This record gives sequence, structure tokens and C-alpha cells, in this order.
Amino acid sequence: MATPKIVLFYVFTPLPDPEAVCLWQHSVCESLGLHGRIIVSPHGINATVGGDIHEVKRYVKATRKYAAFKNADIKWSDGTGDDFPRLSVKVRPEIVTFGAPEEVEVDGSGIVGGGVHLTPEGLHDLVAEQGDEVAFFDGRNAIEAQIGRFRGAIVPDANTTRDFISLLDSGAYDHLKDRPVVTYCTGGIRCEVLSALMRNRGFSDVYQLDGGIVRYGEQFGDSGLWEGSLYVFDKRMAIDFGSPAVIGRCAECGSPTSNVANHPDRDGRDLAVLCEECAL
Repeated sequence: MATPKIVLFYVFTPLPDPEAVCLWQHSVCESLGLHGRIIVSPHGINATVGGDIHEVKRYVKATRKYAAFKNADIKWSDGTGDDFPRLSVKVRPEIVTFGAPEEVEVDGSGIVGGGVHLTPEGLHDLVAEQGDEVAFFDGRNAIEAQIGRFRGAIVPDANTTRDFISLLDSGAYDHLKDRPVVTYCTGGIRCEVLSALMRNRGFSDVYQLDGGIVRYGEQFGDSGLWEGSLYVFDKRMAIDFGSPAVIGRCAECGSPTSNVANHPDRDGRDLAVLCEECAL
């Protein structure tokens, strides 16, 4: 019986011919029967791909043969076998759409001018040293934070990633400019860019959680600083690290839940936290 797996990874690196990389990635995935979403830009690649574990391993091996991607940090997750409806491989100006491609500078080592990378253990060390001075800054859309976030985190009112620049430029977070700020997101990619945008705007002590919530949850489960469930961008909608406390509340009846669904149009694109009963 096939074992479904999902891999997600990103690489910030200059790609002189994104169209060629796009065609190659599509060909590899199609030949292996894999589904998922891949975005390629002049800044690099962002991929989430799922399928049978043997074919996914072949995909990872093929991708790493490309010199610029050979050291990609691959994150593995259990799939359901029905996680993605199709394969989508596209070229975009940015691999994360903040709406500021001109602010993103990359070299062979990744994003130029981003925050200091922290391992999960390094995060704990920083909190042990700095205590309540450390500000956790959620780099995801606000809906994602409703079902899970770091304890005491600041959650900007962002509906899309594009909202972050105007929120930062508004001055609403200027009080954090001299404090240690730890940005975090699902797998780390959004914080690569967000931390650089924050440093460009005068935030002096910016960090990013290396590997994102996924890597932290794999290591500490629900025994660390993370609370609740993790929203994911496939049919699973949310995953847990152990048996977490449920911090989400249903938008319709108010009951505790970690379930996320389309709302109010069940076939639409808007999301809300909805218990399973109200989501029917």
C-alpha cells in the first residue's frame, strides 16, 4: 500500500532563467505523478509537493541534482494521499508575494540583510536570556494564528502577505524597533523576507525561526512555547504536534475548535475557524 508524504522547501538563490526551472520542475513532478504547488522566481523556488513516498523521494533526489538546490532544507510531513487537487508550477516576480520584489536581494547564501536565524533550541536560549523583552511576531495571515501561535505573540491584522508592508509602514509596531523580535511562520520562508523588510525599516534586533513552526513542532511538540494547531495549505487544513490545547473558537457558535473551512460560502476562498458541525 502506498504511503503518502508531503515535502515542503524553499531556496532563495539567484535564478537567471526561472522559466526553464519552471518547465523542468513541472516535467519532473508530472513524470512521477506528484501534485502540489511550486512557485519559481528570479529569487529562487518555493515548493510543496505530495504523493507516494517513493516518488516524492525521487523528486527530492532529482531536485537536489540542480546545483543551486543541492542544500535545500527539505521538511517532510505525513500526507493523506489526497492533499492537493492538481499540480501547479508557475513563475512569479516573488516566491512569497509581499508586493516588494525590488526590496528582495538574494545571493548564493540566500536573502541579503535578513534576520538572524534561530534554531528551536536557540529560540529557547534567547527567551531564557531576554525574558519578556522578546517579542514574537507572527508572519502569517491572521486567520492562521487563530488556531495556533507562540505564547504571547503579536499577530498583525494581515489578510494577505501583501498587508505587512503597509502595517509596518503605519508605525503601529515602532515600539518594537529596539527590542529583540522573533519572526515566525509555517516553514520559515515568509520570515526570510519579512525579517529583511523589518530591518530595512529600522528594527534593530530581528530574528527568524529557522525551519519555522514545522521544525519547532517536530522538536518540541506541545511541550514548548507553541500553543494550538498549525494551519497548513492543503486539504488537511491543520496539523497538530502531540495533543495541544485548543485555542481556536468557531466563528458561528463560539465553541473551541482547530477546524478551518471556507466561509461563508463553503465553495469560496474566504476562510474562517468553524467547528465541524457548523462547517457542514
